[in-house]
Amino acid sequence: MTLTKEHLISALAEANGYKRIQAAGLVETLIDIIKSKLSSGEDVLVSGFGKFCVREKRERRGRNPATGAGMLLASRRVVTFKWSGRLRDKINRSSQTDPGDS
Repeated sequence: MTLTKEHLISALAEANGYKRIQAAGLVETLIDIIKSKLSSGEDVLVSGFGKFCVREKRERRGRNPATGAGMLLASRRVVTFKWSGRLRDKINRSSQTDPGDS
């Protein structure tokens, strides 16, 4: 199952005793702050979770998969995610003990 914004709002409200509208406002504010920082080119570090980084991709040649014709792809900025060592260890530990993997 995918964790959605609605799941985050519900979990935040339940865990902290907030009204749903308060939790929704907090989640929206957090997302807006992250988007603002990334769009201005800044990285976003969440300790124990990971780092969202903005990278510049240069102009390059590509190919249209439908027609096979060559084309020039414009330069662009992309967001990458580098997970923290603690998150990596937690994910790897939980997958080793998960009986559903066999």
